[in-house]
Amino acid sequence: MNSIRINKVSLNIGVGDSGEKLQKAERLLRELTGQKPVRTYGKKTISEWNVKKFAPIGVKVTLRGENAKKFLERAFVAVENIVRQEQFDSQGNLSFGVKEYIELPGAKYDPDVGMFGFDVNVNLDRMGYRIARRKYAKRKIPSKLRISQEEAKKFFEENFKVKVQSEA
Repeated sequence: MNSIRINKVSLNIGVGDSGEKLQKAERLLRELTGQKPVRTYGKKTISEWNVKKFAPIGVKVTLRGENAKKFLERAFVAVENIVRQEQFDSQGNLSFGVKEYIELPGAKYDPDVGMFGFDVNVNLDRMGYRIARRKYAKRKIPSKLRISQEEAKKFFEENFKVKVQSEA
């Protein structure tokens, strides 16, 4: 009951505009994951960055279960199985970036797509985390069930052979 598991892995590419570049990013995520990506939209207008409110500016995919685990193994190889301590949040979730998609094992460069990097966000949970998400009788997750940074680091070191670098 107390074992940690991967709830989901989210991949996202922020392109910044809604043209051909966005379509290429969608195609890339579809090829890497085998799932259809969803577009993300601007929340407010920022004229310095040419971002308009409600304009599509990126794409994302959420992986769960065995697909998430398989992709995560490939993503860790792309970052040489090293993550920094600052990439963990207080709830034990992990976020890191892959600079170029060709660093993933088995990914080939496609000149039609070009070169993109993406962000990987890993959300961990335990049995019993459903009480915070369910529709009826929601409750806060008790402190004894919460995942700490140290537990998350240990999980990734044991299951994915990842080295966690300290802040020095």
